[in-house]
Amino acid sequence: MSELQVHIYSKGDKLPTLTCHNFFHSEELFHVCENTPRMRPYMVVIQDEDKPVCHLLAILRYRSSLFPPYLYMHCRMYGEGDFEPTSNETGKSTDELFAIMLQAITRKLQRWVLYIEVSNLSTKMFAYRHFRENRYFPVHWMRIYNSLHSRPPQERITEKMKQRIERSRKKGVITKEVETEEEFKSFMRLMRRHNWFKPKRYIPDNQFFRLLMNGQNTRLFITQVHQKTIGCCACNYSEGNAYMWYSAFRRKSYMRLHPDLLTVWHAISHAYEYKYNHIFFMDVGLPFSRNPFREFLLSFGGKPVSSYRWFRCNIRWINGLLSMIYKD
Repeated sequence: MSELQVHIYSKGDKLPTLTCHNFFHSEELFHVCENTPRMRPYMVVIQDEDKPVCHLLAILRYRSSLFPPYLYMHCRMYGEGDFEPTSNETGKSTDELFAIMLQAITRKLQRWVLYIEVSNLSTKMFAYRHFRENRYFPVHWMRIYNSLHSRPPQERITEKMKQRIERSRKKGVITKEVETEEEFKSFMRLMRRHNWFKPKRYIPDNQFFRLLMNGQNTRLFITQVHQKTIGCCACNYSEGNAYMWYSAFRRKSYMRLHPDLLTVWHAISHAYEYKYNHIFFMDVGLPFSRNPFREFLLSFGGKPVSSYRWFRCNIRWINGLLSMIYKD
């Protein structure tokens, strides 16, 4: 058995030919991030005799603000990576291969980023020991998803929600896919306005969403009433599932029209219409015991799943303190 080789690529023209199943570790997303200001992708690839066995996409983000004032970089990874069927022939398990990639990217970026965050793992305990060995600490998080293959979405919501949807539609509220430049600008205005006072929430440059919209695996939706945009979301599609990645609503200004309800309902209905197995809500808010947005998403008949989100702060004493606080 030949020795496995680990390479980290930050330029698209240097990438080897990869078979990508998972959108969040795909060449498409790599190139989107590469061409977006204030973002830089790193693709970790494990090769066996020059043949890729698995790969992991890590996204470096540059963050700054005048109020509140801050300037730093952080790294985000969604899931454990993409694995070839031949990965079973290496003699290493999936979590062992992931551990190799995790250690490589951690060493590469630990001097440059404030913290590294890994979320959306397939199972709660995936690579638990390997995260700990690399000085990551876990934070309890909640994941929510809706099954679309067993029952129609209409059977999972209450009659009250159906009536609200119908009343809003009669008042002229519609949800549609972003198609024109003016609709795209309206989408971005609402996305930034909604997240203006949410420091944790990272909204990439407009170019990021424009490139996603022009790709094959993303749809941008807007909810409008009389040409005014009151809701929006970005959905990705990968491996037979849908993922609601970013969302924004004018809930207080248009409370009676329920823009959040109409927007999320359209994302679910669209995924069901195109026969996706599940729709996952990728950001359900911070892990507080009471979270209105999380309760709202669960009202569509979704299933809550307890999970971990792993963090590593590269200031040693802060990471040690947080590891003690979040000891599990």
